[in-house]
Amino acid sequence: MTHKNTLCLWYDGTALDAAQFYAATFPDSAVGAVHRAPGDYPAGRQGDVLMVEFTVMGIPCLGLNGGPGCPHTEAFSFQVATDDQAETDRLWNAIIDNGGSPSACGWCRDKWGLSWQITPRALTAAVTDPDPAAAKRAFDVMMGMGKIDIAAIEAARRG
Repeated sequence: MTHKNTLCLWYDGTALDAAQFYAATFPDSAVGAVHRAPGDYPAGRQGDVLMVEFTVMGIPCLGLNGGPGCPHTEAFSFQVATDDQAETDRLWNAIIDNGGSPSACGWCRDKWGLSWQITPRALTAAVTDPDPAAAKRAFDVMMGMGKIDIAAIEAARRG
């Protein structure tokens, strides 16, 4: 690894599958080196994929096949700023349609348990509007959404 800081994400034998999905789904993402275990370890055997170097939208990551002991939680998520509804729909649907599950307010979880916030820039602008009433209207509408509907957010912001 050549990066000073890298996110290490724990998987139960599926780090390479996850890295390949992220690389195929998100821009500026790629799978790098795949490292195989030089010996047996608690979650695998010599020769199994132990670690996968990859990037997700330019962020260096290391997928570690450490076993079932440390599942992902919503305490960690990738937040993806999208530019329009088409990009929001494409990324949300890619995660959900690949075995993931929807959550609230733009959050979803991929099939490996990693949480994603698919957050349109329009949503961020609306809930931080300098007009507190406009921000609250947009926020209240967002609270009832799974995938974010930009048109509904903008309509609420306008009143």
